[in-house]
Parts: sequence; structure tokens; C-alpha cells
Amino acid sequence: MPLSDSPVGVVRVSAEPWHVQLRAHVRRHRVVAFGLGLALVVVLALLVQSLVDVFSGSPPVGLRLAMLGGLAGFAATSAGAIPALVMRSIPQRVEDGLLGFAAGMMLSAAAFSLLLPGIEAGGELLSNKALGAGVVVFGLTLGVLLMLGLDQFTPHEHEQSGAQGPGHRAYERIWLFVFAIALHNLPEGMAIGVSFSQGDMSVGLPLTTAIALQDIPEGLAVALAIRAAGYTPLLAVLVAILSGVLEPVGALLGVGLSSGLALAYPVGLGLAGGAMLFVVSHEVIPQTHRNGHQTTATIGLMVGFALMMVLDTTLG
Repeated sequence: MPLSDSPVGVVRVSAEPWHVQLRAHVRRHRVVAFGLGLALVVVLALLVQSLVDVFSGSPPVGLRLAMLGGLAGFAATSAGAIPALVMRSIPQRVEDGLLGFAAGMMLSAAAFSLLLPGIEAGGELLSNKALGAGVVVFGLTLGVLLMLGLDQFTPHEHEQSGAQGPGHRAYERIWLFVFAIALHNLPEGMAIGVSFSQGDMSVGLPLTTAIALQDIPEGLAVALAIRAAGYTPLLAVLVAILSGVLEPVGALLGVGLSSGLALAYPVGLGLAGGAMLFVVSHEVIPQTHRNGHQTTATIGLMVGFALMMVLDTTLG
């Protein structure tokens, strides 16, 4: 979880305006900035096409299901955070095991509920399995570029590397917590929205169930990390709960970007899958392996992966 040595509540003041820092950051990270720009252009194009359909009188068929799925993620995050009102911490081994379990659920969900259905849908649309897989790989690449760019250009904190992103000194620590959590929860909400965008319960239900289950230990870990940074229990729990709002917001975004053109659906599934894989590899797994409890975290990951396979088989 994101931590730093800065005093609680101190406003970080920078000598340079934010836009000056942003330009300098872009010059230092031109390739990542280009990738982020490309991903945003494609996402916006898909959203515009979807909005055209909405205003022409044909709203996405899975909009209601996607919003319910996003709200389920929000409720699970809230339920996980509430125990932090009375708990100051949990053993590090237990936390790493729980987060490993969450990582396993996300990995399995990305593979079985996003990428494989995307390849199947793309193959049917193009009458060619290889081209269908190529469409999903294109979406996966966009998802990775999107998350890599947001991670590089959004002010936030990581425990291992401290504050990152242009203009981070202008924000109080609590906001850097919020931004870091948002980067984690947004792709989960997008995955829910994309999975329900065609109204297909066999894709959306197992994925939403998996995300909701792994949101419980994540909500607790986030709230406990904020408490450990020196904030009051109530504020820590409220911030963790509010972070769950990004799940229905992401669901709305996901159902929108994959409900326009026919190929938008497999592209959207690939994008959501790529975004989730990035978060697991870039954030969750490294966090569970830096405290000397790699075996516990790996066992948790395997259990989570296996459970998601069973859910996908029984609910899909």
C-alpha cells in the first residue's frame, strides 16, 4: 500500500506549476506518453461510437447488468474495509496470503472470463480464429498502454518507490492514496462493464463474482494501510469505501466502450484483460513478495486461481 515519510496532512508545494512539470515528465517519458495518447484516442473513439448508438435510441443491452455488477464490487470493497474500524493491523503473512488470493482470482478472471471469450467472439465475427486472437491482442496492448501511462502520469504513491507522477507535491497524502487506489479499481470496474456489455450472463456473472470476492481482502488491506500511515480509523475506512465508487464508474465506462462497433466487444474484452494483468503484475504480486512470505502468497494465488476456474465453469 502507498506510504511515505511525509507528515500527515502536510500539503506538498512545488516551485513549478503543474503544467510545466507535466511537459517535463512527457519529455522524459516520450514512449509511455505516446502509448497513453494512442490508448486514449482509441478508447474515446469507441465511447463516441457507443454514445451515437445511445442517442439514436438503442442503449447498450447490458447497461443495467453492468451497473449492478459495479455496485456489487463497491459493496464488497466496503464490506472488506469496515473491520478496519476496530482492527489496527493483521499479520503480514495473512495479508500477503489474502492479496495473493486476490491476485489469483484476477489472473484467472482475466484469462477465462475476458481473453478467451474475446478470442471466441473475435473469431466468430471475422470467421478466422487467428484474426480473432489478433483483435484481442490489440485490445490487450491498449489496456497495458493505458494503465502504464496512467501509472506514469497520475500523481500517487507506492510503498517501495514513494510518490510518483508529475505534480505529486501539490497534493496532500490522503489524495495520493485515493489516486493510487483509483488506478487499481478502475480496470476492475471496466472489466465488469465489458463483460456485461452484450447482456451475456455466462461471461459477466463469473467475472463479477470473482472481482467482488477479491475486493473484500483488498478493501481491508487498503483501509489498514491508510491507518498505518497515521490517519484515523474512520477516515481510513471512508477513503477505502469511496475508492469502491470507481468500480461502478469503471463499469459504465466499460459497457460504453464495448457497445458500439461489433469488433468493439472483443477489443474491449482484451483491453480490460490487459489492464487487469498489468495491475496484478505491476502492483499486487510484487507487494505480496517483498515481505519474505512468497510461499504463502503463491499458495494464496493458486487457491484464488483454482476457485475462479471453478466459478467460471459452474456460473459461465
